[in-house]
Amino acid sequence: MEFLTDLIGADAIGMLQGLLLNLVLALVLLLFGLFLARRLSTLLHGVLQRGKVDTMVAQFLRTLSLGILSVLAVVVALDKVGVPAATLLTVLGAAGLAIGLALKDSLGNLAAGVMIIMLRPFRTGHVIELDGMIGTVEEIRLMHTILTTADNRELVFPNGVVVTTPLINYSARDTRRLDLVLGIAYKDDIAAAMAVVQRVLAADERVLKEPAAQVILLNLGESSVDFGIRPWVRTGDYWPLRSSLLIELKNAMDAAGISIPFPQRELHVVGDLPAPAQPPQGEAVAAANDR
Repeated sequence: MEFLTDLIGADAIGMLQGLLLNLVLALVLLLFGLFLARRLSTLLHGVLQRGKVDTMVAQFLRTLSLGILSVLAVVVALDKVGVPAATLLTVLGAAGLAIGLALKDSLGNLAAGVMIIMLRPFRTGHVIELDGMIGTVEEIRLMHTILTTADNRELVFPNGVVVTTPLINYSARDTRRLDLVLGIAYKDDIAAAMAVVQRVLAADERVLKEPAAQVILLNLGESSVDFGIRPWVRTGDYWPLRSSLLIELKNAMDAAGISIPFPQRELHVVGDLPAPAQPPQGEAVAAANDR
């Protein structure tokens, strides 16, 4: 130690010791700051969930708070080693501008993610149709929205696409209308068939009384008389009820002796079939001589 003191001087040794101490303190502050940022963001997320805040909003605020607190921890640590916070913020601003110009599409997705969070055209768990594909909203991230399909495929949409593409939200309303089409044969009684349909609808408790279900004559088709069956149901009952109603309608029609026809064609032959063409008389005689 005395050798180093004589070599570089006591003042230099003191500066090195101070710098080393500041580096250690800066590292401790950084690690503690990152740990504290993670814990506080997790605590905020738990508070929001207990307050029954929408999951999408809670997750977004957790990610945002974690990012802000992490940047703050880095600034405090660098300030401890002698980098002024004002200078650091200036550098970060310039770097942010350069990065923003280079990653304008990504920043557009980020801005779109904020819009989705604020406007909430859909929520986590909603079933939506986007760009011709249907899926359940699993997660809304800062850059992307994640959907899962009924066969468990994952769809990833950039948020910029989500906010600029028309979408259908199948879960936004509490109730939906089922639209079914049922055909009967032309020989069957229309009033009797409509009465059977009304009985099937009235027997299922999942069919709402208000608004009342509609049973209308929809079309006189090529092979059948088609009814439009339009009951109102709770959104969660839509698909299970659709399947069970089709089964019940088929069984009820069979029991009532009303047929559900399949497409068919009738061929009518008008007049006698033409006689087969006869060869000329000379050719017929030649053919007989050959035999």
